[in-house]
Amino acid sequence: MKKFFALLLAGTFLIAPMTAQARDGHRGPDRHRHVERSVKIEKKVVVHKHRWSKGHRMSASERRRMARVSDYRRYRLSAPPRGHQWVKVDNDFLLVGITSGVIASILAGR
Repeated sequence: MKKFFALLLAGTFLIAPMTAQARDGHRGPDRHRHVERSVKIEKKVVVHKHRWSKGHRMSASERRRMARVSDYRRYRLSAPPRGHQWVKVDNDFLLVGITSGVIASILAGR
């Protein structure tokens, strides 16, 4: 009985490489497959920081997205003259005319 199991074990060691080789040889032409890939290149969005200039007239949509600074002393700003207000955009402070939307002064924050 022991000899029989030893022969079976030896037979599997001899037959396994042959079956693997036969299986690979059978798949011959399919082994080298042609794969097509489509590559999509996404462009990065570049954000241009708007440079404000003195005398620039801002539109109503631009004024809507700005934060009004009511406590100007906290930021060490002078009191705005009549008809003007301080607004904060990013880290810049702009002195803007309330009715006209014209920039009277610009202070860059730290």
